[in-house]
Amino acid sequence: MTESLTNMIQTIDIRTCGINPNHWYVVARSVEVTNQPLEVIVWHHSIVLYRDEKKEVQALDNRCPHRQVKLSSGKIIGNNLECAYHGWQFNRDGKCLFIPYLTDQQKLPNCQILSYRVQELDGFIWLFLGNSTQLPENAEQPLKIPEWEHLNYIATVSTIECQGHFSFLIENLMDMYHGHLHKNYQPWTSAQLTKLSSNNKRVDALYEAQSYYKIDKIWSIFQLFFPPFRRLHSEPLQVSYIYPHWVSTLGNDFKIYCLFSPVNETYTRAYLVHFTSLNAFWRLHKLPIWFRRWIKNSLLGTAQKMLDGLVTQDVTMIEQEQQAYLRGSPQRGYEINPTIGQVQKMIIKQLQLYKND
Repeated sequence: MTESLTNMIQTIDIRTCGINPNHWYVVARSVEVTNQPLEVIVWHHSIVLYRDEKKEVQALDNRCPHRQVKLSSGKIIGNNLECAYHGWQFNRDGKCLFIPYLTDQQKLPNCQILSYRVQELDGFIWLFLGNSTQLPENAEQPLKIPEWEHLNYIATVSTIECQGHFSFLIENLMDMYHGHLHKNYQPWTSAQLTKLSSNNKRVDALYEAQSYYKIDKIWSIFQLFFPPFRRLHSEPLQVSYIYPHWVSTLGNDFKIYCLFSPVNETYTRAYLVHFTSLNAFWRLHKLPIWFRRWIKNSLLGTAQKMLDGLVTQDVTMIEQEQQAYLRGSPQRGYEINPTIGQVQKMIIKQLQLYKND
């Protein structure tokens, strides 16, 4: 560890630490961006999303330069976004193109608002919060989620709204020792950390766990609803903090992503995306693609009750941690899982990388 990073760790409070904006953050699901402007907030930045005539998503600073009101209160006119207050219109680059009461003797004001680089991939809207004009061609791209379109994976999505700093959430996701909190919602138990590695971009932790589920029979899906169908067996449990997002795999049957969108120091929004694999059913793979896609779409959200239950229980704990921090508890915390220390160093490393750019 460098001396500068050591000093930074000692001086920065992890519970108020900022984000590195030079990454792609998930700000909405694709289905959330319709024919009405949508406000999203990423680390104190209010941003308006809208679809143009080609149904492509655009992102602008959510303020009209005229009176500083929110453009998300307006409406979409063709490819432009119209302010609700006076009808000023702005294009995808944030340039004012039209003012309804402009006289022939007046010129359009040179009032440019900030636009953001945005991509729609794998069912989500990804936004680059940093300076997109300086984004190099070889810059990191959004995290890939190949299971979203793959016909052998069934998806369930749960939205996390958490009144806590994002560090609390990622620590919760990387710490597999709290399985007893979730009772019947938890797909695994008895986790033991066997390997831990990290660099400037990611932290990887491998646990050996006992899984309740094995998706290898046609009736396997019922394990999600009826505990008697579950069969406890050993499986590797891999969790990775690929800044700023999280990925987990449990054996060959389950994969989970958590896509982060930190709002501020005390509020975090994220999307938890759970995939159940159908790879074991080789006969299914021989069916027509249209039928397999119908099965995939029909089973969307199959694990919703389980996933929402996990989220509710975790958020309750995280918000209690946040409140204890805000009260300034005189008792210091004790941590024995080395994964947590690596996660905290990663958060501070990323802030340092941004400040050194």
